[in-house]
Parts: sequence; structure tokens; C-alpha cells
Amino acid sequence: MNKTVIDDSLLDKFDIALLAALQQDASATHQQLGEAVHLSPSQVSRRVARLQASGIIRRTVALLDPARIGLGVRAICYVTLARHGDVEGIAFEREIAGFAEVLECFAVTGESDYILQIVAASLQDLSESVLRRLARIKVVHSVRSNIVLQSIKSSTVLPLAQIER
Repeated sequence: MNKTVIDDSLLDKFDIALLAALQQDASATHQQLGEAVHLSPSQVSRRVARLQASGIIRRTVALLDPARIGLGVRAICYVTLARHGDVEGIAFEREIAGFAEVLECFAVTGESDYILQIVAASLQDLSESVLRRLARIKVVHSVRSNIVLQSIKSSTVLPLAQIER
């Protein structure tokens, strides 16, 4: 049986199939998952518990449609800090953690220091409640924003092919 070691955990073909099935529908019962991956519900339960304990499965969430709950505007923002140092980065990251509208914040190399994905109810809300607050963070030098016109691909499913190697 092909096994891959990730963080001291052995993943076999059943674990990989289970991870793939969970990424498609994390609300599936252990019975349904077992049928999909050819394991008993008790084996599925033990494997899921092990995958959770190892940190491979970080958490289980419901994915909401932003537009259906009134958050129809999405923006990608590029933030540059006034100075580059640990203190400034920590200050920015601490501030941005309090912005519920910021879905993702990435520290990056290149022209910007951070890239943010932001949702808002309207362009006015984006401008007033998010971008103005963002620009007022003391360590921020500049903010450039792009409004998303259309989502071509959006996925939470991670590729698992590299595990099988």
C-alpha cells in the first residue's frame, strides 16, 4: 500500500480518498463517507479523528455565498507600509485582524507588502468603512484596490495528487 508521511502521520490511499470526499462535502455522515471510500463508519471515524488530531484537517466550516448574504462587492487590495520592520508589520497585522471584511491577508514580496481580499455590501461601504479605515492605520503608506468584476474560479479544494507520489 502506498503511504506518504506528512508531519509524522502516515497517509494511505484511504486517507487521501477520505480527504478528497471531505473537501467535497464535510457534512457527509461517516456512513456516507465510508460508502464513498470503501471503509466502515467506525474506520472513517477513527481516521477523521486522527486527521484532525494531526492538524491535517484544521476545521470544518460552512461555506457561505457572499452575494446571497448581501456582500456582493469583492476587492483585492495591495498595501504598502511606510517602513519595513518587525514592529510595523506586527502593528499592521494586529490592526487588520480586527477587520471582519478582510477574508484573507497575505504578507508578500514584490511591490506591495500585503495583499488583502475584502468583501463589502456596496462600493460605498467598501470605500467608507474598509478602505478609509485601512488607510488610517498609522503604518500604512499606500493602498491600491482592484474591484472584482467576475469570479472565474474560486475553490477551497486543495489538490491531493502530490500526496500520492
